[in-house]
Formats: sequence, C-alpha cells, structure tokens
Amino acid sequence: MIEFRKITWDNFEECIRLELHEEQKNFLATNVYSIAQSYVALANDDLPPMTYAIYHNDDMVGFILMYYDNADENEYGDENCYGVLRFMIDKRYQGRGYGKTALEKALEYIKTFPQGEASAVYIAYEPTNLVAKKLYSSFGFEETGKLNDSDEVIVKLNLNL
Repeated sequence: MIEFRKITWDNFEECIRLELHEEQKNFLATNVYSIAQSYVALANDDLPPMTYAIYHNDDMVGFILMYYDNADENEYGDENCYGVLRFMIDKRYQGRGYGKTALEKALEYIKTFPQGEASAVYIAYEPTNLVAKKLYSSFGFEETGKLNDSDEVIVKLNLNL
C-alpha cells in the first residue's frame, strides 16, 4: 500500500538520504534542496507546498512535492492549476510499480482540490528522461510544446471539473 506522510523530525534524515541511480541524478534536484524550497514557499506564499515522503507500508520509498497556482501565478498556462515539482522513487525501490501507484495517488489527491479548484496539472521533466515521459503519458499527460527555464519538457493533464 502506497501512502503519503508528512516529513517530520522523525523521518527527515531518511528522506534526505533517498537517492536516484547515478545516471538519473541530473534529472532532479536533491530532496534536501526540495525541502529547502518548500520552506521558502511556506514562509513566503499564501498556500503551503504539499511536500510528502512516499511510503510503501512502513518503508520510505520516495518523495513528492506538489503545489497549487492560481491563474496569475501559473507560469505554464492561464488557468488555476496544480503541479508536481518533484517526484522521485529511491533507487532501491525502482522497478516495482511504486512510482506509478504514487502518481495515481497524487492525482487522486489533487482531484480533491485540497487548495482550490483547478483545471489542469503540470509536470516538467528532462527531455532525456524517457521513463518519466512514458509514465506521465500513461496517465494522459500531453506535451505542451513548451520548455521551462531549465529546458525541461512541460506536460499537462486536463482535469474534468
């Protein structure tokens, strides 16, 4: 069973020790950097980021950072949206279906509109990350034809309101 749990003092160290395979490390910022970004967002934005450790039963297997933007803040489009800024499964747990199940759970959570209604979900990924491309397209994400400031491919999933 996959579940999201808050990052606390009890699991913080374990979360920042999660790693990708060496050849994947250029695909994603470290979890410590992502948690630092979450803190800055928490201190400066109206809505807190949704930052979680991903667990399979009692094993921490990954990390996810989601956010909500209104139409004025959305850098990828002109509608209220959610985004997945960081999503990773530790190298020890890859290839077991946890990523797919965790993304499914994330989308179910987003569709409850925890921070406001939205019409889309955005994710950006490195163009050479073919595993991410396949995963996101399997959920119906479509390329927008745009790249973000880091030259990552931007994909969008329309939500049915």
